[in-house]
Amino acid sequence: MRLQGKTAIITGGASGFGAGMVRKFVAEGAQVMIADLNTEMAQDLAQEMGAHAIVATANVANSEHVRAMTAQAVAAWGHIDILVNNAGVTHLPAPMDTVSEEDFDRIFAVNCKAVYLTAQHIVPLMKARRTGNILNIASTAGVSPRPNLSWYNASKGWMNNATKGMAVELAPAGVRVNALNPVAGETPLLASFLGEDTPEMRAKFLSTIPLGRFSTPEDMGNAACYLCSDEASMITGVCMEVDGGRCI
Repeated sequence: MRLQGKTAIITGGASGFGAGMVRKFVAEGAQVMIADLNTEMAQDLAQEMGAHAIVATANVANSEHVRAMTAQAVAAWGHIDILVNNAGVTHLPAPMDTVSEEDFDRIFAVNCKAVYLTAQHIVPLMKARRTGNILNIASTAGVSPRPNLSWYNASKGWMNNATKGMAVELAPAGVRVNALNPVAGETPLLASFLGEDTPEMRAKFLSTIPLGRFSTPEDMGNAACYLCSDEASMITGVCMEVDGGRCI
């Protein structure tokens, strides 16, 4: 029960890596808010988690939504111990000069601006208590970029750099900030990364991962649980690769 008594907001928590983290955090004793635009899916997961989970319908790229999400968490628990910035989107693989401006704006709104907005609303609460934990979910794409995902790569590189900057600035306030860099996994975004989800495309991608498999929601839940637990109390500013050796 490494997160016993802790409260956590997990954005994009209704499916994929987010759902894996929700399940692990609840199993380890946390009270969790599943913040997602897919209310129905979030409610299904919350029902599975029982009294340990609540749901917030939130577009994390919208300041008013983030404010309401934060207020709901404080009303429910009184404070927020852990924030996981997990919500993310990508564009379909394409040459950088052909990606639409609409897709570019959407990627940076969800993958980058959302981190700014949650910081605006939640960091002051953590500073006031002089304790807190922020985990940003980036990607191996931000460490070892691949062709035809240039703007997604850039957004995740931004997140890794933001993580380190946040960690240095917030350390004196007792707030730790880390990131996870997963390789592609069995999530709703997999088909978008591959371009098309076929056995041939999967085999081609898996050939670049030394351990020979995708990241799973359970892998992410385990790594996130460690970084957000008191066991990692001396760890901040780390961008941990959960990638089976992909970035070596």
